Amino acid sequence: MLQVIELLAVICSAIYGVLLARQHKMDFVGVFSLAFIVAFGGGTLRDLFLDRHPLFWIRASHYPVIVFGMAVAAFFILKVPKNSGRLLDLADALGLGFFSIAGADAALDEGTSWFIAAMLGAVTGTFGGVIGDTICNRIPSLFRPSTPLYATCSFVGSWIFILLSQVPAAKELAAPVAIAMIILFRLLALHRGWKLPALSAESEEVAAEHVE
Repeated sequence: MLQVIELLAVICSAIYGVLLARQHKMDFVGVFSLAFIVAFGGGTLRDLFLDRHPLFWIRASHYPVIVFGMAVAAFFILKVPKNSGRLLDLADALGLGFFSIAGADAALDEGTSWFIAAMLGAVTGTFGGVIGDTICNRIPSLFRPSTPLYATCSFVGSWIFILLSQVPAAKELAAPVAIAMIILFRLLALHRGWKLPALSAESEEVAAEHVE
């Protein structure tokens, strides 16, 4: 099942990358490059942290081929809607859900602690988008105070997966339930504007005074 989850994560994240590239009116090289980076950036960082070799997309060599095919289809065949904001959010939420659980599971397989596994689930789910946003000269969604809950959804969902996977009766449902929770949590956060509190200007001034 987790191989299927990883494949779905790659596909959804590549869709997000393609849509982001089309929003910025990139040529084919840009479309493919951004789709590739968004699809594989978070998982690559996770594998580097865990010292896993070869990297997951080199081990599963059909993944880059799939992303290339999607870039070709999006650029030359399919018409991407001009107002693709909602589709972008949906692809992002799906990729976040699938990749977070794939990342947490990979970390557990390497014998990490539960906390590290949850952290690497969040890294896997979010950092492809961080790199993609940076390339597009945008402040990454992860670091914008105006962004509805993002990494929080991934981190909480990773914990749900980790805890459920320790219960024999719930082990088979751990991944689907956690993925669904992450996606639902993220979409609700987008719809309702749920955010974490940001550091206020007054707090910054107080912190600066203490430093001085």
